[in-house]
Amino acid sequence: MTRRRLKWAIAALVLVLAAVGALRLAAARKERAAAEPVAKAQAVVELAESDVLKVRSVALSQGLPVSGSLRAVNSAQVKARVAGELQGLSVREGDAVRAGQVIARIDATEYQARLRQASEQAAAAQAQIDIAQRQWDNNKALVDQGFISRTALDTSLNNLNAARSTHQAAVAAADMARKTLDDTVLRAPIAGVVSQRLAQPGERVGVDARVVEIVDLSRLELEATLSAADSVQVRVGQTAQLQVEGLERPVTAQVVRINPSAQAGSRSVPAYLALQDAAGLRQGLFAQGRLATGRADALALPLAAVRTDKPAPYVQVVDNGAVAHRAVTPGARGEVEGESWVAVDGLAAGTVVIKGAVGQLREGTPVRFTAAPVPAARAAAGKTPSP
Repeated sequence: MTRRRLKWAIAALVLVLAAVGALRLAAARKERAAAEPVAKAQAVVELAESDVLKVRSVALSQGLPVSGSLRAVNSAQVKARVAGELQGLSVREGDAVRAGQVIARIDATEYQARLRQASEQAAAAQAQIDIAQRQWDNNKALVDQGFISRTALDTSLNNLNAARSTHQAAVAAADMARKTLDDTVLRAPIAGVVSQRLAQPGERVGVDARVVEIVDLSRLELEATLSAADSVQVRVGQTAQLQVEGLERPVTAQVVRINPSAQAGSRSVPAYLALQDAAGLRQGLFAQGRLATGRADALALPLAAVRTDKPAPYVQVVDNGAVAHRAVTPGARGEVEGESWVAVDGLAAGTVVIKGAVGQLREGTPVRFTAAPVPAARAAAGKTPSP
């Protein structure tokens, strides 16, 4: 009996020791779990001077994005003014032409015959004038002598006037035939480069048929389409920096005209920007850039420093050696040295703000700035010679 009681006592002691050990293990786990967030919260983040910036007042260069295709200010389409067979067309795309240069001709055989016919009719009408003039002179002499009545003289005068009118009509017809003959010669209305050849020699063309198109590449412009809201900010004389496809250097353009009417349907307003240096450019190239519309002085930050992963925009600042989140109200946007900046309300000048490239940091995280590297020359000068 005594041996059985001893066994139960040993078993009870083992159970008690196991329970105490389990309680201690659970308490230790709780302590570690409670200590981990504290340790994480107390982890120090090292920042370089290049990772932060101070809020300061800057001049924001405000502007609008513009894009479109380049087109020549002066262009012309040479069309056939008379119908006929096209002859002598030798220019092709890329050929330079002078103003007034003969581009092609229309077969003039028919129109030369019409001019001769009209000229002969004018000559015949002139002969009728001579006959009527002599008849009127004779009748006038006879009336003065009393041999014929006044009515015969009036009839001869009417015949003379009719002959003169017929002659004038014949002369006008001859002038029209001469003009039509001149229209058989197609000339370049402007100096430039042939961009399209739309007909071939020997082809019969009709009136107003397009033969070639000529563009003057010395003056190019960008037609930019602006929204109705943006168009009110645009003025003649404002400049833009454009990037043209295929061209590495930026091109400066200036607003020279603004369409006074909005386009039906889209309600957009076209604006025309003249390129100041069109050397090497071609019509139809795509260009895009930024049109400067004004400048504004404001407390501003780089746009990347403003975070939007919370319901309200905020920035990460360094306050008393720790990270703090400050809500801000973004304002006008602009460019500073080619970088997008935004005016902010809610920060004082001089506030140290963490740049957006650093990433999100927990609020309250301690911050330590790394020491700036000492230049090699200064480090060498600071060394003392060993004894």
